Amino acid sequence: WTAIKQLEGRSRQEAVDSILNQPPTGLLRPPALTPWFRLEPMRLADLQNRNTAWTIAQGEGKRLQAWWIEQMLLTKTPFIERMTLFWHNHFMSSIQKTLQPSLLYKQNLLLRKYALGSFDTLLHSIARDPAMLVYLDGYQNVKAQPNENFARELLELFTVGRGHYTQADVKAAAQAFTGWGVDAQGNFVTQSENHSVETVTFLGKTGRFNGDDIIKILLEHPRTAERLTEKFWKTFVSSNQPNPAIIKAWAAELRQSNYNIKRLMRTILNSDAFWVPQYRGTLVKSPVELVIGTVRTLPYPRESTEEMLNLCRLLGQELFDAPNVKGWEGGENWINTQTLLVRTSYLAKLTRGSLNEQSSGSNAGFPNATEAEIIDWLLPVKPLKPLPTTPGTRRLVHALLLDPAFQVT
Repeated sequence: WTAIKQLEGRSRQEAVDSILNQPPTGLLRPPALTPWFRLEPMRLADLQNRNTAWTIAQGEGKRLQAWWIEQMLLTKTPFIERMTLFWHNHFMSSIQKTLQPSLLYKQNLLLRKYALGSFDTLLHSIARDPAMLVYLDGYQNVKAQPNENFARELLELFTVGRGHYTQADVKAAAQAFTGWGVDAQGNFVTQSENHSVETVTFLGKTGRFNGDDIIKILLEHPRTAERLTEKFWKTFVSSNQPNPAIIKAWAAELRQSNYNIKRLMRTILNSDAFWVPQYRGTLVKSPVELVIGTVRTLPYPRESTEEMLNLCRLLGQELFDAPNVKGWEGGENWINTQTLLVRTSYLAKLTRGSLNEQSSGSNAGFPNATEAEIIDWLLPVKPLKPLPTTPGTRRLVHALLLDPAFQVT
């Protein structure tokens, strides 16, 4: 409520700029994580050592998830966390496949560093990221035995998408990335002896390419910017299909700006499409948005971090552990008979608890506002259920959180 009041009276552009240009918040100290050079030899040894490595990775993975949950709860710049989560879903790497929480932590730092920076730089960096190299087997891609996993996902998920490349393009890209690996300390390294210098043809261009050359060609392809803006649309505007003209205009601006993410977000958040009433309430809140966002918004005592992690798991969103390389599908996939029951139970339990009466600032209690202002604050559209007839802010908030409209944004 306080954050909204600070923007009240400003123009749309001023409010957007305030959100996009907030000073960075310091990060919480990460948990103790076993480095690559200690965990990897165990993972490659006998069965007993492999089991030990798996146990260590699972425990440290839970602590890493808890670290990010706490960071989201305490940050003064939640939009940076939201953007980091966006890129985490775009460039997914999981605990279960990598078994390297220390590398996933470093990847998280990379994603938040470029969360509103250059997608060009981010894409080049993620191709060198040790967690990604392990997750998609890039560190096993050598000229004697090319591995196509990273090359395929680079084309299918990270850039142009299906229908805009062939299997021959995947093979050519895999050749170009041979020799990119991870050294004994868990750092990115190029191994010239494992890099293929064969001439290949990729998306109509022929040459002796390396990985950076492939990425440059992909960034020059118009479809890369279009697919990225489509994903931004479905994440921040609406699950409804966008107007193709809007996507082309945003994509053209993105390419002209050398893939400046902040500039794209400024365009999106200032656009009429973002503000038009027809798109309000068309995005289902993700488990993280529901669990963390609700506690940040309202003066109810929070669950323990362990309970929040379990809630997110039950609702289908475990940080650092999406079901596959495509990440979480999101949208209406967040809702089914089981998850809707868990969502409702969580909100009912939360609103039955006592308020943080002793806390300071906006959490001291509910805002001194009219019923209409409270509804407008908590719901993107009008409530679908009847409101309580007995007056009282707490009773009203309880009803609003259990209204179906609270599940969307």
